[in-house]
Amino acid sequence: MQFQPNEGKSLTITTGFGEFARCPIKTHVIMRGDVLEDVLDNYVREHMQDGDTLFIAEKIVAITQGRAFPLDEIKVSRLARFLCKFVYKPDYGIGLGRPETMELCIREVGRVKVLFAAFCSAIGKLLGKRGVFYKICGMKARAIDGPCDYTIPPYNNYAKMAPHKPHEVAARLSAHIGHDVYIVDANDIACTVLGKSKKELPDVFAEQVFGDNPLDQSDQQTPLCIVRKA
Repeated sequence: MQFQPNEGKSLTITTGFGEFARCPIKTHVIMRGDVLEDVLDNYVREHMQDGDTLFIAEKIVAITQGRAFPLDEIKVSRLARFLCKFVYKPDYGIGLGRPETMELCIREVGRVKVLFAAFCSAIGKLLGKRGVFYKICGMKARAIDGPCDYTIPPYNNYAKMAPHKPHEVAARLSAHIGHDVYIVDANDIACTVLGKSKKELPDVFAEQVFGDNPLDQSDQQTPLCIVRKA
């Protein structure tokens, strides 16, 4: 198979670990009820070679776990409607900047912790510090996201939580496919490792290999990526 990079992205990248090819894999639109092992068998297994590492977008893990919800099914509290007004809205995603995603954060992290984080965030802004809220609430809050203009249907009307137990999922999928696995939350700013099949796998490897987000965030429909030494 001749792999092609997504538009505007490069197939290879030079990192502190050497030069690597990032081979995006196109799939069907992953839905709740899909089994990730079946997805890997259908789209990835025949292309994997010795030494390859599989990167998986965290969104499809969350979707298959039933952690993505239609916006009109999320009952939003008054607290969520209030707090979302003060969230910084980046260009690369919604984050907690709308009532539905803030409501998911409250459910996931807890009302007390969210209120404490909001208080500390307000103090931080007075001191010129940004990101205090996410630092306190942690990965589960950072990985919550909602629809953007470029989100493919039906997820242009969904909000999602972070994957549940992503390290365990990565280990399970690694055992199934026979290769190291990373589950990542990547955007055009950074790549965050949410899960990895072995504790000793370095986060910095994923951060460097996926630093330019080769899967992109639009309608490419490439939630899987084979990373191979070039």
